[in-house]
Amino acid sequence: MSKKHLLGFYDYTVILTYAGTLSALHGILSLLNNSPRQALICLMVSGLCDMFDGTIAATKDRNRQEKRFGIQIDSLNDMVAFGVLPALFVYTICPKSPLSLLTASAYLLCALIRLAYFNVLEEDRQNHTDQKRTEYLGLPVTVSALILPAAYAIQSMTPATHLCSLILAFMALLFISPIRIPKPRLKGIIGLAAAGTALLLGMVLEV
Repeated sequence: MSKKHLLGFYDYTVILTYAGTLSALHGILSLLNNSPRQALICLMVSGLCDMFDGTIAATKDRNRQEKRFGIQIDSLNDMVAFGVLPALFVYTICPKSPLSLLTASAYLLCALIRLAYFNVLEEDRQNHTDQKRTEYLGLPVTVSALILPAAYAIQSMTPATHLCSLILAFMALLFISPIRIPKPRLKGIIGLAAAGTALLLGMVLEV
């Protein structure tokens, strides 16, 4: 193995993943500055980055180490963008109570468990086959980038001040439930991207 000047793998396949992580950081900082709408915009930007990072990574012929690095770096990004950011978002916007703290804590732990378990299954799967994944076991944490903004929009128009907290708790349960969810095909990805873009534009216009 040749000596590296810097640890890690550096090529275009990880650019969107890193962009998603930085967007999540700005979302967390927005919450600290009492700007929940900007935080949601950052969450959705992270979601759009995640939606296409795998497609870009597939364009490069990667060795086994590069693929394993991709699995790990993607899940670490997901933990920040779709674990920490949503948990902090809901705790920030909902009335402070032991219940909201418990919900945010449970969500974060369920996201952590789901991502770690996914990594174990994905490495085993790639050791036995080169075929693309066709389904997920448990709800992917990335759905928070679509569900949470929609829930917040509804909550903003109704007296349901704990709606986002309830949605977060429900997602947490689905993260660790052994349900099988088909992986979206290209048309589905385009549809989700369009929905995310529409929500994103709506948030931007209202800021």
